[in-house]
Amino acid sequence: MIEFKLDLKSGVPFHRQIVDQIRYGIASGRLLPGEQLPTVRDLAVQLQVNPNTVRKAYSELEILGILDTQQGTGTFVSHREVEIGDAEKRRMLKQICDELVARGHQYNLTLTEIVEYLQGRPDHETQK
Repeated sequence: MIEFKLDLKSGVPFHRQIVDQIRYGIASGRLLPGEQLPTVRDLAVQLQVNPNTVRKAYSELEILGILDTQQGTGTFVSHREVEIGDAEKRRMLKQICDELVARGHQYNLTLTEIVEYLQGRPDHETQK
């Protein structure tokens, strides 16, 4: 199971963040076919959002065939494979980098300092 988190400062709608986390969780193998997701209510409470936000994300993924909702038992990851395309990976990388640079600037870090730090990190640290 993945741990859902919302970034309040990213500017990305909450339902989109939930959709992305589920899709990336499936693509990375952290969410497996048949795995049950939290109920709409439970996830809404956990993320402190309106249940309609979670319902919208789940519905979008159900329409795409990525999730299966079984009345009375819950919402499950379907057996459909999810691939993240290069364009989407670049979009996500841009979003992550924009956020990193903006947060760094809040602490008076320059882009050069951020890049130098990242270049000095061993690859295994980025896998954690």
